[in-house]
Amino acid sequence: MENNKIIITISREFGSGGRELGKRLSDTFGIPCYDKEIIALIAKEDGFDENYVAHMSEKKIQSAYPLTIGHQFITAMNHEAEQAIKIAIRQGKIIERFAAQGSCIIVGRSADVILEKYSPFNIFVYANREVKLQRCKAYAPVGENLTTAELEQKMREIDKNRAAYRSFLTDTKWGEKETYHLCINTSTIEIKRIAPYIAAYVNEWFKQKQA
Repeated sequence: MENNKIIITISREFGSGGRELGKRLSDTFGIPCYDKEIIALIAKEDGFDENYVAHMSEKKIQSAYPLTIGHQFITAMNHEAEQAIKIAIRQGKIIERFAAQGSCIIVGRSADVILEKYSPFNIFVYANREVKLQRCKAYAPVGENLTTAELEQKMREIDKNRAAYRSFLTDTKWGEKETYHLCINTSTIEIKRIAPYIAAYVNEWFKQKQA
């Protein structure tokens, strides 16, 4: 597949391990995986603080969505909504730039919609409540000491905003099985154990596609 691109997108519930899966598939295929790197690049190229970009790109895009119908602006936007739209557009362009450069894996950011013309392999990762809570606690940022109730609220809010961001781009629903080529439940088995089998599945899919 030397002359053909392998482009994989990973959508995921918060705490389900989508980022880890992306990194492991990246190691297996020897191709770059982009996640927070997208935020860092926007911040660097546009002169923003990374935390601000992250906040606006995933947590505030829904504030702009009610101002659009059929993806056309119908009224004046406040500054926050305008910035959210601008960052969303920049994010999409950077994701397209990565795909145009070659094989890659994009985690989150509705990349499957943005890269539709590249016919990527689209994965959705999910897990049960208990496993997601355990993973969130294990990988919590230094100094973050949320209670279980607070962490559950954070999980719900982030997933809700991810769904809203997708709604801004397309009519297909976030997490709807028909939208993806493979849906993976990480509740009962370690990602490192299933990653090789997922990679084999993805590899076979691309072989069939290119046959």
